[in-house]
Amino acid sequence: MIIPIGAQNAFVINQGIKRNHYLIAATICMLCDIGLIALGVFGSSSLVTEGDLVYQALIWGGVIFLFSYGVMSFKKAFQSPVHDVELSSNRNMLSFKFVIFSALVVTLLNPHVYLDTVMILGGASLKYTGDEKIKFAIGCMLASAAWFYFLAILAARLAPWLSNQKVQKAIDIVVGTVMWFIAVTLII
Repeated sequence: MIIPIGAQNAFVINQGIKRNHYLIAATICMLCDIGLIALGVFGSSSLVTEGDLVYQALIWGGVIFLFSYGVMSFKKAFQSPVHDVELSSNRNMLSFKFVIFSALVVTLLNPHVYLDTVMILGGASLKYTGDEKIKFAIGCMLASAAWFYFLAILAARLAPWLSNQKVQKAIDIVVGTVMWFIAVTLII
């Protein structure tokens, strides 16, 4: 549930490529996921079985969010390239506070995150009780932590290659395509 490239992952990758507070971005996304996983597993798993209206609202909110994020990715991919890559990367650097704010927005205003963590993982946890439920939640939380830090550090290490304009364009096209694919699967 965590690994597919979504809005959170794309944000963490972009911050890693820019080497711009990328560990903070990963930490905020991970902490939000941990909270939402706990909510899904321990608090609101009943929404999965009883909350059809909530579920539908999350699905359609997710479709709108993912479609919009895909449009932004495609727009970025097909913009005319900036010739001075150094100037471009400096202009795109976000302040520490804005990275935190952006990570919170890309996580907490993304209905797809709630579908994955609260609804799907919450639903999957229904078959567990007691210690098994705790182990399931901890496993999901550890997977989230490992994934976001792995993604951020890998993007930062590969930044010289990933910051190439052609590679960036390809990444933006892949991200836009994945966003639209997930949106379509939510509709289906």
